[in-house]
Amino acid sequence: MSDKPSVLFVCVHNAGRSQMAAAWLTHLAGDRVEVRSAGSAPADQVNPAVVEAMKEVGIDVSAEIPKVLSVEAVQASDVCITMGCGDACPVFPGKRYLDWTLEDPAGQGVEAVRPIRDEIKALIEGLIAEIAPEPTA
Repeated sequence: MSDKPSVLFVCVHNAGRSQMAAAWLTHLAGDRVEVRSAGSAPADQVNPAVVEAMKEVGIDVSAEIPKVLSVEAVQASDVCITMGCGDACPVFPGKRYLDWTLEDPAGQGVEAVRPIRDEIKALIEGLIAEIAPEPTA
């Protein structure tokens, strides 16, 4: 068992913001962080505009499948980040909860998703600096 931090991203459908955040964190932090994402009412698939926008930056989320939010996922995570959708995450003592207010990419084209993608990347970079900075040589 490692002591690396774990992060759970939650949005309603787990098809847009939370998928982008999980993909960015995995891409930028590698194996320094355990990453989960889920939704309170998961969609059937990841938003195609999100898949396209992430592909533009070299990250493939086309094989991701939206997952339902579970109490177990929250319990297993050190940091729970809701994505500006008013989701009620189960609250457990000792967990850190953040809410990132982000525009919902649902029903929008790739042009509208790009700025959301880039805003999420900036938030993820700040999160990594805080919870899993690059080891110094």
